[in-house]
Amino acid sequence: MADKEQEKIDGRLTDIEMKLTYMEDFVKQLQEVTVGHSEELDSLHKEAKLISEKIREMSDLLEGDIPNRKPPHY
Repeated sequence: MADKEQEKIDGRLTDIEMKLTYMEDFVKQLQEVTVGHSEELDSLHKEAKLISEKIREMSDLLEGDIPNRKPPHY
């Protein structure tokens, strides 16, 4: 009887170890994806800032050419 119980415990322990191994691998993969997304997001923020600055520069250059512009107090 003790051998059967020990086998049952060993089997459960093996199952837990396997699940833990899969979970560790999954967490590692999630971490890699998260780091990649973070880097991509940083790059997109920089690009958006550059585009915004360029638009602002272009707008400032064209400001004198815009007819019927509302006065600043509107």
